[in-house]
Amino acid sequence: MPIDPGRLLARPFPVIEHAYMRRDTQLYALGLGLGGDPLDAGQLRYVYEGQDGASLRALPTMANVLAYPGFWAREPDTGITWQKVLHAEQEIRLHAPLPTGGRVLGATRVTALWDRGEGRGAFMQQTRELTDAATGQRLATVVQLNLLRGDGGFGAGGSPGAPPAPHAMPEGAPDHVCDLATPAQLALIYRLSGDLNPLHADPAVAAAAGFARPILHGMATMGIAAHAVLRTVLGYDDTRFAGMRVRFTAPAWPGDTLRTEIWVRGDVVSLRTTAVERGAVVLNNARVDLR
Repeated sequence: MPIDPGRLLARPFPVIEHAYMRRDTQLYALGLGLGGDPLDAGQLRYVYEGQDGASLRALPTMANVLAYPGFWAREPDTGITWQKVLHAEQEIRLHAPLPTGGRVLGATRVTALWDRGEGRGAFMQQTRELTDAATGQRLATVVQLNLLRGDGGFGAGGSPGAPPAPHAMPEGAPDHVCDLATPAQLALIYRLSGDLNPLHADPAVAAAAGFARPILHGMATMGIAAHAVLRTVLGYDDTRFAGMRVRFTAPAWPGDTLRTEIWVRGDVVSLRTTAVERGAVVLNNARVDLR
């Protein structure tokens, strides 16, 4: 049965209040591999509060896990064939530095639905606005694009136009290359920041999905690519990090060495990330916007 586009576009979501502590901010960064070099002061600022207790910074990509509504596509009222949902793209836009602890509010809505035709699926865009619960400060906008592989052909009632075109990659050799090792237990750490999908932890679940082993979360891969930009281009100055958009092209595995190729063109940083040992491009058509 086709999905009802009008109903999906108007679907109400409760506003989520997410309370978190400095420890959660540190755990998120550890789940991306930061702190792997205990002598790297740039990495330490995201995993250690400092002797003054106030030196900790929140990684910009932590916006991905704050006030996250969960995998709501599997709820019966959506009509979505949830077993065939594929996470295609993720984007964050930062409006203010993320607090290292406190309470944030997340307001989610379905902002677009594009039909690709019978048998070809549909693209669904959802947007989450994050605000500081105490001050009302707008913190970030998080945009997720999913391919609903089993739900195309609904016809009228979708959104006009088409999904945003992929970011165009520059030609020529990259300006920088950054290799970051991922420990074998990284997905088990990252999942403690809120994404408890057993695909990333349980070998039996991974095998049933067609994978030889549990895979790394896509948004963890995004966070590792952001780390590469922070390390290579920004000297760990996250105040210049204004936003990021990535396209997921293949799964990464915990234990992969992730090589991020980086092109800097003014305030736009283009990037592509490859799992070196397998030669698999895991992120492509990606960009970081600088302030």
